[in-house]
Amino acid sequence: MVKNMEIPNFGNVEVRAVLFDLNGTLGENGRIDEEVRHLLERLADRYTVVVLSADTFGTLEEELRGLPVRIERVSSGAEKAEIARGYAPYAAVGNGNNDVAMLEGAELAFCVIGPEGATIDALLASDVVVRDVKDAIAMLLDERKLIATLRG
Repeated sequence: MVKNMEIPNFGNVEVRAVLFDLNGTLGENGRIDEEVRHLLERLADRYTVVVLSADTFGTLEEELRGLPVRIERVSSGAEKAEIARGYAPYAAVGNGNNDVAMLEGAELAFCVIGPEGATIDALLASDVVVRDVKDAIAMLLDERKLIATLRG
């Protein structure tokens, strides 16, 4: 199912899936906190939720076990972008260099500047910059927050 969001002076945004990076975006040091887990469950009621990760900390399956999300293991940013295209139209949430191409291909792109930081290229490839992944998910759950940020 594709969700349409009309954002004044920004345009019509269509989203079928929401794609996340794991490390530095959904979690810190490969771990996802309980509030984020709960928000992902809510988000999965509206969108296909996908986590694309190189799994630097080796926690991918363990951290996402029991959540209604798809897991895509990747080895590079190019591979991440290629897989992302198969979920189009999509929103993307990331923070690092290996997220840039995925962010650039998104209908709506969020950069998370959390405890693990974010790269300048990820920041520049994004429509919205947030300080916590919870903020990005909240905007996707309540499009009025997106409208307030993105309207021209």
